[in-house]
Amino acid sequence: MKAILVKKAGGPEVLDLVSLPKPETKAGWSLVKIKGFGINRSEIFTRQGHSPSVSFPRVLGIECVGIIEETTDEQRLPVGQKVLSTMGEMGRAFDGSYAEYVLLPNEQIFPVATDLSWSDFAAVPESYFTAYGSMLQLRLEDGDKVLVRGAASGVGLAFTKLVKAAHPDMRVVGSVRNLKKEAQLLAAGYDQIILEEDGLLQTQEVFDKVLELVGPSVIKDSIAHMAPYGIICNTGLLGGQWYLEDFEPTFDLSKNIYLTTFYSGNVSAEGWQSLFDYIAKYGVKVSPDKIFSLESIQEAHAFLEGPDALGKVVVMNED
Repeated sequence: MKAILVKKAGGPEVLDLVSLPKPETKAGWSLVKIKGFGINRSEIFTRQGHSPSVSFPRVLGIECVGIIEETTDEQRLPVGQKVLSTMGEMGRAFDGSYAEYVLLPNEQIFPVATDLSWSDFAAVPESYFTAYGSMLQLRLEDGDKVLVRGAASGVGLAFTKLVKAAHPDMRVVGSVRNLKKEAQLLAAGYDQIILEEDGLLQTQEVFDKVLELVGPSVIKDSIAHMAPYGIICNTGLLGGQWYLEDFEPTFDLSKNIYLTTFYSGNVSAEGWQSLFDYIAKYGVKVSPDKIFSLESIQEAHAFLEGPDALGKVVVMNED
């Protein structure tokens, strides 16, 4: 099979197109024929050598969509079943989805019923699952004003598409640290883009619900822009800080703010199917912004690292 093998840390040039043996099934694992996969920032970090737990050589890739080629679970994962897989240790502890086939633990493979094209299907995990779970946590109601902090991120864009599909009149504002992509973000569905400078939102507007994707480094400022009894869902860590510092819950949440999160590791077949049912019901436009092939994966990584990247990038395999 064709696969992309990384033998050492480095730039996009270390993504080598090679021929590898097709994996053989083993107890509790099934073989998936990969139709396509999305490229994630975490794979770029791993390729650059920033994932100490990952050793090279390794086939990267933490998500994929495809069909069951060989199975060890005939009842749940029959041959030909349309499936997806994300996260776990795929592309980290064992070879991942940058290939034509991938061998995966059965519990990490999820059957899905969807009429989406393969390229649209490939654009959904993992961003849309995280965005959908976060949206449910925010308990959106008619009339809510919503802030997405980290508006240009994949999860932020997916969240806005999900919200606007079901609530076209809901006000959704995005924040960014640079207004260069303002026009693109407005075209993607945001009603307004506001600037963040030195961790502070440059607005006096208050919001009922906040999707916090920058994270603990700015969360107190986000809370300061919330209406009483609002909900803030801290899902992302784009600010690079993992923990809340100098946070006093009684004082900082004194407007009776609800603070929650969404952990994408809480994954189930029912959760995935709920997302795809929502996409179908509301006609959510999930098409990828760029499509590449395995042969052009160096170009795909370079694009994602460049200044013009916005939205989901997928790689599709030929049948």
